[in-house]
Amino acid sequence: MRTYGNPVIGGFHPDPSVCRVGDDYYLVCSSFEYFPGVPLFHSRDLVHWRQIGNVLDRPGQLELTDDTVASGGIYAPTIRHHDGRFYMITTNVSGKGNFLVTSDRPEGPWSDPVWIDLPGIDPDLAWDDDGNCWCAVSGVRVARIDPVTGKVLEGPLPVWSGTGLQHPEAPHLYRIGDWWYLMLAEGGTAHGHSVSIARARDPRGPYEPAPANPVLSHSGTGSPIQCTGHADLVQAPDGTWWMLLLATRPRGFFPSFHVLGRETFLTPVEWVDGWPRVGPVRERHPAPAVWHPTELPPERDDFDAGQLAPHWISPRGRPEGAWSLGERPGWLTLRATGGSLDRPGHTFVGRRQQHRECRVAARLDPGTARAGLSVRLDEAHHYDVEVAGGEVSIVARIGPVRQRLVRRPVHAGPVTLVVEVRTTSPVPPTARSSRDRAPGVRPGGPDAVVFSIEGGEPLAELDGRYLSTQVAGGFTGRVIGMYVTEGTASFDWFAYTPSSS
Repeated sequence: MRTYGNPVIGGFHPDPSVCRVGDDYYLVCSSFEYFPGVPLFHSRDLVHWRQIGNVLDRPGQLELTDDTVASGGIYAPTIRHHDGRFYMITTNVSGKGNFLVTSDRPEGPWSDPVWIDLPGIDPDLAWDDDGNCWCAVSGVRVARIDPVTGKVLEGPLPVWSGTGLQHPEAPHLYRIGDWWYLMLAEGGTAHGHSVSIARARDPRGPYEPAPANPVLSHSGTGSPIQCTGHADLVQAPDGTWWMLLLATRPRGFFPSFHVLGRETFLTPVEWVDGWPRVGPVRERHPAPAVWHPTELPPERDDFDAGQLAPHWISPRGRPEGAWSLGERPGWLTLRATGGSLDRPGHTFVGRRQQHRECRVAARLDPGTARAGLSVRLDEAHHYDVEVAGGEVSIVARIGPVRQRLVRRPVHAGPVTLVVEVRTTSPVPPTARSSRDRAPGVRPGGPDAVVFSIEGGEPLAELDGRYLSTQVAGGFTGRVIGMYVTEGTASFDWFAYTPSSS
């Protein structure tokens, strides 16, 4: 029997929403303070996903000022297809709230925002047989809206607040048979995260909760997959049902740490007596009937294309003057817009860390600039390997503490910087005896982040737990990328290689 592995989209890809059009599936995720916003994926089998763009890919659609806090910005999108048109609705919690955009093609271009005067987050869209458009938001409330103008025509009506757990949110409304089903997340997005569902004959209610709520929760279990919730349902062409949801994979000693953020998982759904039966979500499941692998993106980007690939993201924005692929053909040239990675407004182009173990390398020509590679969670939590003034150094920022740990001379001209993330340390166990640790310090972080110059010995090995959600807080995950904080520097290539293990 063919099986698939979870997660189906690794790394910081939370709050998945999915729709099917014929034999094709389209999925979007939250992007928070990063630009471009709302990554968009395509699949033919629900297992193999390829990013085909970003829904919010121009400043007119997504305004994130330097005042946007880490884990602010774009929350919990929903994607739907109705009458030949795609709809994506979401919330800019750092802007004017809820809005939707539309497109005839999933690849875009997507329209400018249509703003909707509804309180709450995590908006959803559904249509009834009369063509009325219904929008559900956290709380949980339902309103009838005009998706063309954004005008609220009826409501919002309080319909169901879940089973009594905290934070009823992420509502999705479905018409299945003669019933309207309202599925939501509750319990918070951490270890208490769960999925519950209710049904009614009319979208206005009254709603009858499922007798077995929550229909999905890993709370209190020993599963390596935790925080399961914020789910969306989809039916395959063969009639089977599936759930896409977020979850985490924490590692290390208590309380355990997840560093990749909340990832996208897939699990089968059965319907029993008119209710969905789900889970538990496993690391491997029997695969859907259709199996359609996609070509993996190249591990190395030589920056020879006319535009950046869709997986490249930047905090809050990417001003035109800050980057160029044409100034030095075959290179990505970055120009400093801020003097420190510790404050918003800097120049950074990165990609999500999607695997527990990986190797990142980049060929940098620093010139007279200050530039390098950074492993970033936010402005207060990042590790950097930096070249400036004829030396290479390692910088660690953990909360209020910033320290330059290592300084070494480096030859003039281009240099290849390397970052390796390892779940097992290469340092011999004999060097990790209690004599070599600070008093009271217990080993057991999720991974180690190792910095070097290509061909040289490691410059530093840092504990990965300090670049985790459990330490930094927030809703994102690690992003590894190129930066410049002084002058202008160029990168010839960037390679991201998952570990063979």
